[in-house]
Amino acid sequence: MSIKSDKWIRRMADQGMIEPYEAGQVRAEGDRRLISYGTSSYGYDVRCSNEFKVFTNINSATVDPKAFDEDSFVNVTSDVCVIPPNSFALARTVEYFRIPRNVLTICLGKSTYARCGIIVNVTPLEPEWEGHVTLEFSNTTTLPAKIYANEGVAQMLFFESDEVCDVSYKDRGGKYQGQTGVTLPKA
Repeated sequence: MSIKSDKWIRRMADQGMIEPYEAGQVRAEGDRRLISYGTSSYGYDVRCSNEFKVFTNINSATVDPKAFDEDSFVNVTSDVCVIPPNSFALARTVEYFRIPRNVLTICLGKSTYARCGIIVNVTPLEPEWEGHVTLEFSNTTTLPAKIYANEGVAQMLFFESDEVCDVSYKDRGGKYQGQTGVTLPKA
């Protein structure tokens, strides 16, 4: 496997791998500075949409991945999401991905957020997975933390294999295939 460069990412984007796709790094809109997004040297910096699910404990619920209680969160639609101290929120990427059969994608948080105690967690995007990526933001601080919609939040790294996998995510009928919006855990 080898990590792929900006030229490879542009070629794959032309084939519909990332929509919408930004060919360069966007760092500002007019006079407003942004946390960058778009194609980088060896990856793609994704944006967070303005749809958030902020976890709350007002109902004293237990977080159970096999029986997830939707009352455990509050829906927020905003250009800024404030995550309470020592809590977390779910969001989704603006970009929709279609991962090729011979590619594995890993996501890492951007340093701008990491340096503020905000951790971004995303599981690998397997070969032939497609959808909006659900993002988890953990606020590890004792202070409220902001996440900015439509700005960069994480970087996708693409690893291409010399051969295609025997069984892809699509072949297995993965439960998160084709997800749109912020997708909650499925048992």
